[in-house]
Amino acid sequence: MVKVAVIGCGYWGPNLIRNFNELDNAEVAMISDLRPERLRTMSGKYPKMQVTVDHNEVLNNPDIDAVALATPVETHYPLASTAIKNGKSVFIEKPLTASVNEAEELIELAERHNQKLMVGHTFVYTGAVRKIKEFIDNRELGNINYFDSVRVNLGLFRPTVNVLWDLAPHDISIMDYLLGSEPEFVSAVGACHSGTGIENIAYITIHYPGNLLAHIHVNWLAPVKLRKVLISGTKKMIVYDDTEPDEKVKVYDKGIMINDDEDKMYSQMVEYRIGDMYAPKLDTSEALRTECGHFVDCIINDKKPITDGEAGLRVVKILQAAQLSMENNNERVDIRCIRKSPATLSSEKMSKSSTSSTSMAAV
Repeated sequence: MVKVAVIGCGYWGPNLIRNFNELDNAEVAMISDLRPERLRTMSGKYPKMQVTVDHNEVLNNPDIDAVALATPVETHYPLASTAIKNGKSVFIEKPLTASVNEAEELIELAERHNQKLMVGHTFVYTGAVRKIKEFIDNRELGNINYFDSVRVNLGLFRPTVNVLWDLAPHDISIMDYLLGSEPEFVSAVGACHSGTGIENIAYITIHYPGNLLAHIHVNWLAPVKLRKVLISGTKKMIVYDDTEPDEKVKVYDKGIMINDDEDKMYSQMVEYRIGDMYAPKLDTSEALRTECGHFVDCIINDKKPITDGEAGLRVVKILQAAQLSMENNNERVDIRCIRKSPATLSSEKMSKSSTSSTSMAAV
């Protein structure tokens, strides 16, 4: 029985507590949050759990095997590094850290102390994304032409991170898992409409080797909620709409054929292929339950997590490159040069002290 502690009982922490507690081989033995009222609420639901407003009691407790962090990104590195040094595996909600430098150091720490480091890229564990991965790996789509996603809503404006760091990790982690290759360049543009200086809309373009292109649109200031991904292949195309209650994934046997007959007019060189559309059956298991179970299984059976520290690092690299591009008027950034960089957001947007009590407040 793996004893798990959850730090952060705001929006997402209670979901982690519920799912870890419902596993047969794990239990949440301890939770921490700066707000006593949140701890009282959770104690009412789970009276056997030990509660504390001091996260150090969790990190220094020798009976705790693993720690799950549902706290602001600027707290991830100090909390996770201490937990790992104290002999605990760590599950961190996205994104892994606030900089590439911190992510690389956490990976090295976990390896040195023989602890598991896993990132909460929850969408990777959905039946929809796993089914799309099957299609891609089985070459049913052919060569991938582009990955295009939109994630917008009239959203939760955050005081310490912009929309890029809040929403884009979801789509970047999906993209990273599905495409299975590392990009070369990133460019991004964003804007703030709230007067806070924190961008609430961003467009990110990711360039892969060859003609593979990815584009991600994230926005807190939209009248509707959209969660849609389009993936185009040379054989078939996929539309993944996470807001659909049933048919979240639709496969289209559509595309183009290029006729290289030099005697034909240019307008006749591109021919359209229109075939069937079908919606495959998906695993409807709760993604977070699958994710939490996978983390515990990796601890017990010494496995490598699907969304390990390296996967988290790849996402942070793209985020950091996009942030740098956004701060330099959409300048194209070579992601292969993002190594041991300074703090991700050099501006005041991410300069909150990670040691202050307020920065440890759970999300």
